[in-house]
Amino acid sequence: MNDTLFTALALIIPLVLAIVFHEVAHGYVAKLLGDPTAEQQNRLSLNPLRHVDPVGTVILPGFLALVKAPIFGWAKPVPVNKWRLRNPRTGMMAVAAAGPGTNLVLAAIGAVLLGLLIRLWGDEPATVAAMFLAENLKNFLLINVFLALFNLLPIPPFDGSHIVEGLLPRELAAGYARLRPYGFALLVVVLLVLPALFPSLGIVENLVVPPVEWASGHYLALAQAVSGR
Repeated sequence: MNDTLFTALALIIPLVLAIVFHEVAHGYVAKLLGDPTAEQQNRLSLNPLRHVDPVGTVILPGFLALVKAPIFGWAKPVPVNKWRLRNPRTGMMAVAAAGPGTNLVLAAIGAVLLGLLIRLWGDEPATVAAMFLAENLKNFLLINVFLALFNLLPIPPFDGSHIVEGLLPRELAAGYARLRPYGFALLVVVLLVLPALFPSLGIVENLVVPPVEWASGHYLALAQAVSGR
């Protein structure tokens, strides 16, 4: 396996897994809270083809990585009808939180598995297969942490926007919700245009990266503890 393919697969596989579980978590919690829309549209499946958006999940993040811009993207959103939830206001908050929450749990699982792998094979895996597995687990941990915290940004259509909307007084929440149709334009302006014009305003670099690094450090410490090294 050449280095480019090795690196690409070690990123794509954990990214797809993280996104699929993130989306399924939204739909599953919605089902528990009274909205079976995702289940009715067969979106509680772990089949990646039902969730991956070719542009938002693969092409756009790859392009942004190549030009060294802040990386963001999206999967096919799991359909949720808030009015079918038993309590639409708090229900949407729980549905939104389920995705990032699941990613943080997956990061912990990745840390434990990485630690067990190091305990079994040492810091330098002897085979390409072991190296590939170790790299996937490390990326799985980091991607899940980043995906969780990035999605908590209070910008529509990110999960954080649904949580903020649920916490705001109803009148303010109604005004905030009116931003939702302009979500993609807001993302482009906030994540790409403003940092290009004013480099010191980098949202990802200033607001997302520091907590991601802090949380990732704790997960890596968990992996080290499990490894016994």
